[in-house]
Amino acid sequence: MSPIGKTRPTGRDRLRDSVLAGDLSFLLARANALTLAAANAALAEHGLKARSYSVLALAADDVRPTQRELAEFLRLDPSQVVALVDGLEKRQLVERRTDPADRRANVLVATDAGRALFARAQESARAVELGLLAAVTPEDHERLAQLLRLLAFPE
Repeated sequence: MSPIGKTRPTGRDRLRDSVLAGDLSFLLARANALTLAAANAALAEHGLKARSYSVLALAADDVRPTQRELAEFLRLDPSQVVALVDGLEKRQLVERRTDPADRRANVLVATDAGRALFARAQESARAVELGLLAAVTPEDHERLAQLLRLLAFPE
C-alpha cells in the first residue's frame, strides 16, 4: 500500500487518471486519432481513407466545391487537396467541371460511380461511428455533435 493507504493504479489506468487526461485539447486529439484509425480501417475496403472519403462526400453532396473551398473547409494544404482529387479523378469517382459562376475556377462533382461508392462507404463510416459511440446515449451523441460543431465552426 502507498503511504496514504491506497493502492496505486497501474498501467493504462494510471495514465488515464493523469492531469493530461483532463486536458480538453488532449482529449480531442486522442478521440480524433482513435476515430480516424477506426474510420480508415473501415473505409479501406472501399479504397478510401478519411480524407479521400471527405472529398468524395462533399462532391457527392452536390455543393459543387472548388478545390480552394475544400482546402479551407477540410483544413488541408491545397497541394494535399490536389492529390486527393487527382486520386479520386483517376478512379473516375469525381470530375472537375468549370464553375458556371466563375469560368476561371473548377468545381468538383461526383460521378455516378462516385455517388454509388460514397453511399457504400457512408454505411461503413456510420457503423464505425455507432460502434465508437456505443457507450453514449443518443441524446449525448447529438449534444456531442452540437458541441463539436461549435468548436469546428466558431463564426
